[in-house]
Amino acid sequence: MTSSGLSGAALERVVEHVRAVGDGVVSTLGPDGGPQAAYLTLAVTARGELVFDAREGSRKVANLRRDPRVAVVVGGPGGTTLQLQGVADEPSGAARVRCAAAYRAAFPQFAASLDDPGIVVVRVVVRWARWGDYRTSPPVVEDLVGGAG
Repeated sequence: MTSSGLSGAALERVVEHVRAVGDGVVSTLGPDGGPQAAYLTLAVTARGELVFDAREGSRKVANLRRDPRVAVVVGGPGGTTLQLQGVADEPSGAARVRCAAAYRAAFPQFAASLDDPGIVVVRVVVRWARWGDYRTSPPVVEDLVGGAG
């Protein structure tokens, strides 16, 4: 899987926000094409890849194996939000080690779960991102990568 389109200030914004908030809503496409959402803990690599873990038999894992497109919303305290869209996979080899390390660093209390064969590490490579700060009037909304979405 190729790296995200994030770079420079956009990459810094995504990494900073996800690390500060640490959770969000991940939406996948169900078997009938309808949306299915889950509230999850979220980590991020220095490359701006989102990382979460999931049970092997979960709806989200089945959905992502069938259709890897995903949308994520990372809310924030005081009216900030980060909306992301991308492509998910289950990294292997060095990529899995790197993604698992980011997850362990963010959530040491869940580190042991990553060694459970029934747990899958999921990586989301960001293709589109929009930052919103609704603490001001008018709000500040900017596309970080991918243009209008």
